[in-house]
Amino acid sequence: MQLAKAFFDVGLFSNQAAAQRHFWGEQMGLNFDHSLKLGGGVLQHRFEAGSAVLKLNDARDPLPGAQGPIRELLVAHPDCRQPEQLTDPDGNRITRVPSGHDGIKGLAVRLAVTDPVRSADFYQQALGCTRISPTRLQAGEACLLLEQADTPSELEQPLAAIGLRYLTLQVFDCDAAHAAALAAGASNGRDPVTLGSTARIAFIRDPDGTWIELSERASVTGKAV
Repeated sequence: MQLAKAFFDVGLFSNQAAAQRHFWGEQMGLNFDHSLKLGGGVLQHRFEAGSAVLKLNDARDPLPGAQGPIRELLVAHPDCRQPEQLTDPDGNRITRVPSGHDGIKGLAVRLAVTDPVRSADFYQQALGCTRISPTRLQAGEACLLLEQADTPSELEQPLAAIGLRYLTLQVFDCDAAHAAALAAGASNGRDPVTLGSTARIAFIRDPDGTWIELSERASVTGKAV
């Protein structure tokens, strides 16, 4: 799979938009870029983490709680001098690290998986990631860290639930990337759709149910959707 951007983005959902915006902007020190209406009562606030984006999805309606596979978000920041372990207003595990610490730039995630070997194979074959070690993969320049799950996540949990919910990979051709990922063993999350002139997106899921967005975003690819 050919990536259009070397870093993946991370999306979370919350019903505490004001507290979350303060946390990511003031406490984490990320630059706020802009807000984007997604429809269905969801407003997305986008924060820059280097070349990656933290996507705070502010939901109007009450969201369910669901423990997903994304157990920790690591955020690289040039002003950070040593790793800091934090929790956001919804209790998500966040670690702020100096840029380049342990090879981390932009955003990295720690995924709890039932079978690390199976998951590493999946991310290599379906998404073209590079295996650095048995529990570490590289998607472009972004890190995926695998850890053995104590209990498996529910495979059919919703995308929109409180917490760290999905990764976004920017690709040049959403339809082709979606079809290739399904052929390599991914589960279908949502078929490709076009969002105005902004992007064409689709969702797949990994063996543990992690939602992964494949986004052909016009501002990244440089071509019309």
